[in-house]
Amino acid sequence: MTAKRTAILLAVVFVAYAVLLGWRGVLLIGTGDPVAIVLGIAVLVIPLLGAYLVWRELQFGRQTEALARELEAAGGLPVDDLPRRPSGRIDRAAADAAFGRYKEEAEAAPEDWRVWFRLSTAYDAAGDRKRARSTMRTAIAHHDRAV
Repeated sequence: MTAKRTAILLAVVFVAYAVLLGWRGVLLIGTGDPVAIVLGIAVLVIPLLGAYLVWRELQFGRQTEALARELEAAGGLPVDDLPRRPSGRIDRAAADAAFGRYKEEAEAAPEDWRVWFRLSTAYDAAGDRKRARSTMRTAIAHHDRAV
C-alpha cells in the first residue's frame, strides 16, 4: 500500500472516529448536567483539534508531492544511489557523507527552494525525520514566496 493510500485510509478512519466521538459529546451536552455539559464540550474539542492536525498533515503531503513533481520535471531531484543495508534501509554512514554536499548547496543559495528540498531528502536519508520535515517546510515557504 502506498503512503498516499495509507494517509487517505487513516483520514477516513479518523473521520469515523471523530463522528462517533462528536456524537458522544452531543449526548453528554444533552443530559443537562453541568459536569456532563463541560465534559461534552471538551469531547467535542478533541475531534476539532484532530481534524485540524489531519488537515495540516495532508496539506504538507500535497505540497511536498507538488514540489517533488516540479523538481522532477526540471531534472533536479537527487539521485537515490546510496548503498543500502540488507534490510533495505540506507547506510547511515553513506547518507551522512552525502549530506555535506546538500548542506553546502543550501548555505550557498538560501533562498532557493530546490536546495532546501534536496537538503530535506538528505536529512531523511540520514534518519533525522524532525529536521527533514522542518527543512521541507522551509522549502515549501521559499517556493510559495517564489511563485
